[in-house]
Amino acid sequence: MGYFREVGREMKKVTWPSFKETNHFTWVVLFMVLFFAIYFAGVDTLFSELIGWLISL
Repeated sequence: MGYFREVGREMKKVTWPSFKETNHFTWVVLFMVLFFAIYFAGVDTLFSELIGWLISL
């Protein structure tokens, strides 16, 4: 029982982000995921084409 009491005390010490902060960081994460997905797809395509070109030599 003491464990849960301590957990409750620690949870009260946590500074939770506001809705505005949470919304902002969510958009940042979504943008970064999209950016890196496009980046790695481009790099993958580039290397695939390069390897295909080298093999055909």
